[in-house]
Amino acid sequence: MIKSERAIIIKKILDKEYPETPVPLNHKDNFTLLIAVLLSAQCTDERVNQITPALFKLASNPQKMSKLSIDKIYKIIKPCGLGPQKSKAISKLSKILVKQYKGKVPNNFTDLEKLPGVGHKTASVVMSQGFGVPAFAVDTHIHRLAQRWGLTNGKNVKKTEEDLKKIFPKESWNKLHLQIIFWGREYCMAKACYGIECKICKSCYPKRKKRFVHKRP
Repeated sequence: MIKSERAIIIKKILDKEYPETPVPLNHKDNFTLLIAVLLSAQCTDERVNQITPALFKLASNPQKMSKLSIDKIYKIIKPCGLGPQKSKAISKLSKILVKQYKGKVPNNFTDLEKLPGVGHKTASVVMSQGFGVPAFAVDTHIHRLAQRWGLTNGKNVKKTEEDLKKIFPKESWNKLHLQIIFWGREYCMAKACYGIECKICKSCYPKRKKRFVHKRP
């Protein structure tokens, strides 16, 4: 079975399993989405959703957030991990949004990735889920599954993103990004399936017997 054939099978299974793909991070606009995605680095979406209500109650826009002290932000977001770095980034990017972008989140990769604490993956999520621009944010789930499903060699996250964009239609990227994450959490976890148990793995590699060893990001 060639890569394009596996991609068709994968998309068919994912579309059937996840016809709807709600964004797992609770937010009300692009600013709160940006902050939630930034907080989700090395933290579960569930934990982020537990913490953001208290933060957004105090400041749900760049103007208010820029006026909070870094220490105040840190005390709220500490359970997310990487608190010192994240609290400084949130404070700095809020000030930049107020000063340079009239309090609006920029709608392009170049400006987004210049903001403190915002890397390519975070920018991709905001562009795709916030602005509806086709993007393929690759997290650990997607990097792992793309390897197990034979869609990339797993050399690095950038290469995985490039390979996925080549094999799947551009109009499917935003939805597919979430579908793969959902599947990775529910059926093809890091310490389960191992490339031989879930429906997609068995469909793509019916003769695979040994556990697949994937490369980390």
